[in-house]
Amino acid sequence: MALVIDLKPGERVIVGPALITNDGPRTRLRIDGSAPILREKDIVPIEAATTACQRLYVLVQAMYLDAEPARLHGEYFALVREIQEAAPSTTALVFEINQKIIAGSYYKALKEARKLIAHEARLLHHA
Repeated sequence: MALVIDLKPGERVIVGPALITNDGPRTRLRIDGSAPILREKDIVPIEAATTACQRLYVLVQAMYLDAEPARLHGEYFALVREIQEAAPSTTALVFEINQKIIAGSYYKALKEARKLIAHEARLLHHA
């Protein structure tokens, strides 16, 4: 089944290793295949990741886009330990992300990582 993406003028999408920018009017892309795809709204640039959980999201994002995601697992699990030591309340959320990563479901792990970022924001707001 194909994925259909509507791009507004100037909007970007990553398909595999390529960044695609819509230079013209609204465009509809139909993508067949199994390449990793990230819409602009789901991309967190590395320089925008200012918190531990945002950096974790960037690592999961890199794993999703990488042909050899396992090479990033060590860095990921080290950051997970740091996050859990600082905020034990993240354990259940991190567990869900870990389960997706272990299963190789990196896009689903990204969705779970968004929940972790929201939890972190709540913690920081109340600190």
